[in-house]
Amino acid sequence: MGEQTLDWLRLQKALSVEADRGYTDLVGNQFRFSEFICLSLGKPPRNIPAGDKIHWHDIAQKFAGYESLSSSQRKQLVIGTRNFLHQQKALAETPDILPKPKVPRTAALNSPQANTYFNQTLTLDQPLSRVIDIGRRSNYLERLGLYTIRDLLFYYPRDHLDYARQVQITHLEPGETVTVIGTVKSCKCFNSPKNQKLTIFELILSDATGRLKLNRFLMGARFSNRGSQERYKRQYPVGSLVAASGLVKQNKYGVTLDKPEIEVLDGAGASIESIKIGRLLPVYPLTEGVPADTVRKSVIAALPAAAQLPDPLPSELRNQYGLVKLKNAIACIHYPENREELTHARRRLVFDEFFYLQLGFLQRRQQLKQNQSSASFTPQGKLIEQFNQILPFTLTNAQQRVIREIFQDLDTSDTPMNRLVQGDVGSGKTIVAVYAILAAVQSGYQATLMAPTEVLAEQHYRKLVTWFNLLHLPVELLTGSTKTAKRREIHSQLENGELPLLVGTHALIQDPVKFHKLGLAVIDEQHRFGVQQRARLLGKGKSPHVLTMTATPIPRTLALTLHGDLDVSQIDELPPGRQAIDTMAKQGKDRKKVYDLIRREIAQGRQAYIIFPLVEESEKLDLKAATEEHQRLSEVIFPEFQIALLHGRMSSADKDAALNSFRDNQCQIIVSTTVIEVGVDVPNATVMVIEHAERFGLSQLHQLRGRVGRGSSKSYCFLMSSTKNIEARQRLAVLEESQDGFFISEADMRFRGPGAVLGTRQSGLPDFALASLVEDQEVLNLAREAAEKIIAADKMLENAPSLKQELEIRYRRFMGGDILN
Repeated sequence: MGEQTLDWLRLQKALSVEADRGYTDLVGNQFRFSEFICLSLGKPPRNIPAGDKIHWHDIAQKFAGYESLSSSQRKQLVIGTRNFLHQQKALAETPDILPKPKVPRTAALNSPQANTYFNQTLTLDQPLSRVIDIGRRSNYLERLGLYTIRDLLFYYPRDHLDYARQVQITHLEPGETVTVIGTVKSCKCFNSPKNQKLTIFELILSDATGRLKLNRFLMGARFSNRGSQERYKRQYPVGSLVAASGLVKQNKYGVTLDKPEIEVLDGAGASIESIKIGRLLPVYPLTEGVPADTVRKSVIAALPAAAQLPDPLPSELRNQYGLVKLKNAIACIHYPENREELTHARRRLVFDEFFYLQLGFLQRRQQLKQNQSSASFTPQGKLIEQFNQILPFTLTNAQQRVIREIFQDLDTSDTPMNRLVQGDVGSGKTIVAVYAILAAVQSGYQATLMAPTEVLAEQHYRKLVTWFNLLHLPVELLTGSTKTAKRREIHSQLENGELPLLVGTHALIQDPVKFHKLGLAVIDEQHRFGVQQRARLLGKGKSPHVLTMTATPIPRTLALTLHGDLDVSQIDELPPGRQAIDTMAKQGKDRKKVYDLIRREIAQGRQAYIIFPLVEESEKLDLKAATEEHQRLSEVIFPEFQIALLHGRMSSADKDAALNSFRDNQCQIIVSTTVIEVGVDVPNATVMVIEHAERFGLSQLHQLRGRVGRGSSKSYCFLMSSTKNIEARQRLAVLEESQDGFFISEADMRFRGPGAVLGTRQSGLPDFALASLVEDQEVLNLAREAAEKIIAADKMLENAPSLKQELEIRYRRFMGGDILN
């Protein structure tokens, strides 16, 4: 299946069980049946023909609309899909009718050629500069951050070229990487008639099935004289047997090998001596100017030292999870004998990357429990009772459950709480935070709530002021825009303990801000803060409790990788009365209908957003587009309405003025770049139009859509896009069919990868060398399970010193030395 694996059995089983249960769209542990099939078929295996991939996407789109199908339509779709997958599996697993490629005979890698590369016996911690034997080679390696033999062994290839497939000339297929063995029929070397500095080398090979012409293009004066060309030709005498490896390409003269590697063999049964030809050739991540062969030869010479690598993983753990030994994995990740060896090596090393990260998270949690004591809050008390009475609505079951989990952290443990609350758009996270804040205040402590933007901080402040006024408690807002006099007043009230709650942006972490007795820090959208920013906030108190919140639901694999040391609560239920938002992907030709609907909604007293994408690379163009569209809408399309403009280049005062005019319904439409993505709460807005929707990620589109549907009226979201790209259309279809943020973020991660889902450079994602959060989810879950078993048996790893030592090296490397205490 190439690099993309598909669980055919699980897919067929899911379809079979759905048929047995009467096509009811069964709910599994993680997804509904239709969601699972939609996600699985949305990314066909790479070796499926391009024509069939369109069919995969079409079927996935049908399953995205499964909910609205009748029982008979569902039955027809499931049966059709089962038959289609049966054919595709047979197609994917049937070997080509071509003869099975042979594996060329290659010499062992510890040949004399490799052994002369280093000039002494090797040990793991030897500096490369002392043992390397050839001139500037060690400088090249230092440019890649490689200083010792151990560094070199753990410098994993990013890919492998498969030169280990020996194919006859007549069976060459464009796009495949192969090795051909044939006899030299002719060999020419001549200057290009168009460029005298370019020398063309031409070799014609033949085997029992056909002929193959190979070319090399040699630049520079040293190849252009006749003597050099003759010496070059003499390397490949007519009648000699050669092996050539490379990518098969089709040109107007037929097939050839692109940039071929060529080696003359001693005879028909001879082994290939080359470190490239006839092998799975490693491809390393390189810095400009570092020759690939320098790294390959250095690795080959260092490989004997892999035998000295101790394996910190206990043997029972390796056996339980079917993992090869570390020394074997290191040897085979560089130069495997075959694909199977490479697969086992990669699985072990991916497991290690995930395992040490999870072990670090879990051990850090244990250390916090041992080393830090924090305030014990009283969840029952007068303030919370008063708040329960003034609350104008009933909490959902999910909110009540999460509040209970928080209170349990605050009441029963003398360790600081470190809990993440994930909730979908509009699930009511702020109210949950209020209960934690009140528990802190009634226990004699101060609390702070930090948000990533002024807009979001002010949004929280407005909500909290309303509730806190009724409880006769002061609350203040501190942002970059706060005037100096007010700022001094806040600093003073904080320090003497008069102010129980401060809401703000990163202005909270500046030096003059001193709390009298900080007991709770609430951090909203924590992934938008850097590690150091969060650490500085926590440094304002003595081991304060920490509650982090996010309205960006992320898949479990991402949550484990980012927040493996946190307890995670999910508010997976929307408050009653929130209606599904009618979401439709529209093209330019539908624009008039969209504008007519906006007019109808405004006539009923409602309001609308029109959103433009803003990307750093094209920021000026994007701002220009938004500004010009604002002018066009104001003068040509909706001259009868007031239209506000909001973008990131405006001053804070102008932003606030635009938002407030929209909030107070003085403007009926707001044209904005993505600065309104999170935190703007205007219940009266019922229409969201997103221009160039294909330029946004699914999670971001879901966040934007969540700005409407906050009142009791029906709301609409139009995804404007004229793209013809199949995958882009498929992504937008996910939004049309689903309102579930967790399902949408899982789909987004599969489409665009984890870094894009988090949408920020400060995402805090560990820099994995091999592991993929999309492809290796099963290994991540096993690694987490293994780490939990180890910590349960030996909390501080007292009985596993080698494991503890390896953990310290790996975990610090993962966290970039910035470990949040």
